[in-house]
Amino acid sequence: MSLRAYGTDASFCPRCGAPLPGAPPTACGSCGYNLFVNARPTASLIVLDGDPVTPRFLALRRAAEPRSGLWETPGGFCDGWEHPATAAVREGREELGVEVKLGDYVGMYVGSYDYQGETLPVLDVFYLATIDADAIRLDPAESSEMTWFDLADPPTLAFETMDQAVRAAARQLGC
Repeated sequence: MSLRAYGTDASFCPRCGAPLPGAPPTACGSCGYNLFVNARPTASLIVLDGDPVTPRFLALRRAAEPRSGLWETPGGFCDGWEHPATAAVREGREELGVEVKLGDYVGMYVGSYDYQGETLPVLDVFYLATIDADAIRLDPAESSEMTWFDLADPPTLAFETMDQAVRAAARQLGC
């Protein structure tokens, strides 16, 4: 067993280093620090192609673990106190190399993300968006390719929350 100060397997206090009496949520017996496992916020885009009859959404093939090689929507973790809408635009710019026009809010979903040997809870926030698709410059560290899928008939995506959000966007747009 490895010693951890954060996450679901925390075994010692991140403030004073004392052993914890149990898994989070718990309180340190030495200094009283309360430790919780809270979902990490993320922000993602469902980028639409602008076709009002048969809308398609942009999917990227993941270039990195977890779930490398699977299709996903652009997005990522929010920084510190960054609002999810701001993070969604930033992530779109970083991953696609273009400016993002944020559209309607789609929804918020609780999911999981495997990182550093732990499965962590995430709170994934999704927005509709549009971009200048002709100007896309993928970040090769993030994505190996891109394609457009029919919003009403999407493939299985890398994360269940993405599947839920794409289905919700299709309902929202009447697909």
